[in-house]
Amino acid sequence: MAHPRPSRRTLLRSGAALAALALTEGCSSAGGDDGSPGTTGPTGPTGTAPATDPSGATAAARRTMPAESRPHTRTFMAWPALEEVWGDQLPGVRQDIAGLARAVAGFEPVVLLARPDQADQARQACGSSVEVIELMVDDLWARDTGPTFVTGPQGLAGIDFNFNGWGGKQTHAADSQVARNLLAHYGITRIQAPVTGEGGGIEVDGEGTLMATESSWVNDNRNPGVPRERIEEAFRDLLGVEKVIWFKGVAGQDITDCHIDALARFAEPGTVVVHRPAPGTPPDVWTTATGQALQVLASATDARGRALKVVDLPEPDLDLIEGAGKDFLGTYINYYVCNGGVIVPRFGDPAADEDAAGIIGGLHPGRRVVQVDINHIASGGGGIHCATQQQPATGT
Repeated sequence: MAHPRPSRRTLLRSGAALAALALTEGCSSAGGDDGSPGTTGPTGPTGTAPATDPSGATAAARRTMPAESRPHTRTFMAWPALEEVWGDQLPGVRQDIAGLARAVAGFEPVVLLARPDQADQARQACGSSVEVIELMVDDLWARDTGPTFVTGPQGLAGIDFNFNGWGGKQTHAADSQVARNLLAHYGITRIQAPVTGEGGGIEVDGEGTLMATESSWVNDNRNPGVPRERIEEAFRDLLGVEKVIWFKGVAGQDITDCHIDALARFAEPGTVVVHRPAPGTPPDVWTTATGQALQVLASATDARGRALKVVDLPEPDLDLIEGAGKDFLGTYINYYVCNGGVIVPRFGDPAADEDAAGIIGGLHPGRRVVQVDINHIASGGGGIHCATQQQPATGT
């Protein structure tokens, strides 16, 4: 096994993260960016008010979250900013982000968020195919810090899930404001969620079904005292879903508390692809979570009443991967579907990399599979999906 090395997941489990969390308290009841009342947030008087836009209409009646496989207008990404987060891994992480941005830009426009004093560096690294805009960020995880987009007859809107550093585990003074600032930059309606969480904690099929882990939502580090039923109600109101499939997950063992996008994904409505640990893998967060998920999926049905087909996606042999320490996210599940393509990790286990590309390509026919090296990103406990956030095209 490769020798573990420190990663951002272990560097910032400190009081600095809690101090940053304190800076964002009280923001959850703020109004919309256009001066409208907005929606009372998770610390407000109601805690479970339905999501509203400036017109005051209930979002669920008009907007839904499209499946990732639907056409996109663009992909958002972010330039990792802080050496205190990544330490000596920062140059390698930036190299991975630049390579990932260029790969996605081969299929659709990419907008990379970067701090003003780092924007030129990001432009040089990514090249002319990637647009860089100046916006304050702390880290690269655009899936979690950026808005989750919904569409409907009233147009595009973005859900702000009140990012709090995965429950105060990492500094996030800038990242807590990314969703708000990005939506304001593009003039897109902002809907403030009445719950706290992250985009990587939800997975939808585009036909009314959502998957999530309890460990990353029904958790006092995000939603203290809020029961699962009220969080599910928020999902229905915010995202237009009709059914939520809950997995138990595992809390407190990784920075995300077991996000769904590293465990199980909808390849298409009715088909779920599941991360499969290698045979003989010692019990850990992902082996435990996979076992729980498979038990649930064996009898689950989706919003249309369909039994779910389950496809295994085996992980690589971590012994073959340089620098695969304890926080390394060695799963192919965290891939990204874009216009005409699917971007898949390449970890350095040739047989597993090839097998994963074949399985994912077969699940997404008609899309070109592109594999990219992301081992520096993976060393921080995340992947391709975590680093990207799609803006769905409207009117499609």
